[in-house]
Amino acid sequence: MKFPSLTVIGLMSGTSMDGLDIVCVEFTYTNRLNYRVIASQTLAYTSEWKSKLSNAFHLNESLLTLLDLEYGIWLGTMVNEFIKTKNLSAHLIASHGHTVFHQPKNKISLQIGNGQKLFDQTKIPVVNNFRQQDVMLGGQGAPLVPMGDELLFSEFNYCLNLGGFSNISWNHSKQRRACDLSPCNILLNAICQRIQINFDDQGLLASKGNILNELLTKWNAIPFYTQAPPKSLGREWFELNFLSDIQNTNYKVEDLLATSVQHISFQINQFIHNTQLENSATNTPSKEISCLVTGGGAYNQYLMKQLQENSLNGLNYVLPKNELIDFKEAILFALLGYLRWNNEINVLASVTGATKDHCSGDVYTN
Repeated sequence: MKFPSLTVIGLMSGTSMDGLDIVCVEFTYTNRLNYRVIASQTLAYTSEWKSKLSNAFHLNESLLTLLDLEYGIWLGTMVNEFIKTKNLSAHLIASHGHTVFHQPKNKISLQIGNGQKLFDQTKIPVVNNFRQQDVMLGGQGAPLVPMGDELLFSEFNYCLNLGGFSNISWNHSKQRRACDLSPCNILLNAICQRIQINFDDQGLLASKGNILNELLTKWNAIPFYTQAPPKSLGREWFELNFLSDIQNTNYKVEDLLATSVQHISFQINQFIHNTQLENSATNTPSKEISCLVTGGGAYNQYLMKQLQENSLNGLNYVLPKNELIDFKEAILFALLGYLRWNNEINVLASVTGATKDHCSGDVYTN
C-alpha cells in the first residue's frame, strides 16, 4: 500500500453526545503510513441538537429522513467554519455521522448526516456510511477503527477507546481482532443527568460513592459479556440493560457512578486477561503489556485508577497527549475515508465477522 499525500477532514459524533469532533489530517507514505494533525476542534452540541439526536431513535421514517438532511447541512456548515477559521484546505471529508440504530442481527446500522448535503455545502468530496456494507456482509459493523490501530499504532499490544462504549483492538495469531467491551460514558453521563450535570469531572463523584454489590453482580451477569468476539453494542442494548437501574431513585448517584466504574474496569481487565490466556496458549506470553487509552473516559482519573489497580501483572495503561485522546476516532475515520478514496480495504473481516475484508463507504463527489 503506497498512496499520494492527502489532506482529509474527519468528523466523529459519538454515542455519549459530547459534541462533534473535527480534525484535519495529512496522510503521507514513507516506508509506512504516517499522519500529521494540522488542526482539531470539538464543537459542543447545543441543547437543541442534543435533544434532536437523542430522540432520533423514536422518530418515524419521514421525520428521521428530514433530520438526516438537516444534520448533513449542519455538518457542512461546521466544516466550512472550521476551514475558514483555521485557514485550511482539504481533498476529502470522511464523516462517521451520528448513530441512530445499530442492529447487526437485523443487518441495520444507520448513521445520519446526509452525505450529499454535506458535499453540497462544502464542495469537497465526502465519504460516509462506513458501517452498513459490513452488516450486509454478515459483520457487526463495529468497531471500525482497528484498521487504523493496525496501521498507525501497532507498537501497542492493545488499543482501548473509552467513548460512549469501551472498545478494544489487539493482534491475535497475526490477525487484528476487536470488539466492544462495555458501556462507558453513555452509562456514566446518563447517571449524571439525574443531578443535571453533563459528566462526572475526573470521576470525583464516583470516588466518593459506595459499590452496590447486588447491582454490580447483576450487571456483570449480562449475557453479552460471555459472548465471543466479534461483538458490538448499541444504545438499544444499553437502554434495555441499564436504564431502569440508573433511574431507580433508591440508588444514590455517587453509588451508581462508583458501581459503574467498577463494572467498566472489571469487564475491560477481565477481557484483556482472557485474551492474554489465549495468546499464551500459542505464543510466548508478553512480560510487558502496553495498552493505549484514548476517548473522553481517559480523563476520568478515578476510572483510570481502578483500571490500573485491578489490572493483571505487567499491564500498563498508556495515556498519550490530549490531542490523540480527544481525536483518535476522528483521525481514524479520516484514515478510513483515505483508504476508501484509494479503493483500498478499510474493514477487516477478522474484526467485524464479515464474510470478507472489504472497502466500505459511500462517496459523494462531482
